[in-house]
Amino acid sequence: MDRISRFVIWICSKFDREQIVRIVAELNDVLQNRNPGVLPKDDFKKNIPTTATTSSIPPHQSPPRPHPKSRR
Repeated sequence: MDRISRFVIWICSKFDREQIVRIVAELNDVLQNRNPGVLPKDDFKKNIPTTATTSSIPPHQSPPRPHPKSRR
């Protein structure tokens, strides 16, 4: 079973018929570009630039210092 099928089964187990109809309508609005605030994954990656990527963050140059043990 693929991820989409499992997701559909999950939705059906969590929401009633009226809520599922509303979810489908909202998803259709996203696909028809009627809700510009919500973008599908492929459009989101294409239209929203990332400010920091893991390749732009330098690795640690030295190991972290151990924390002093607390005294009681």
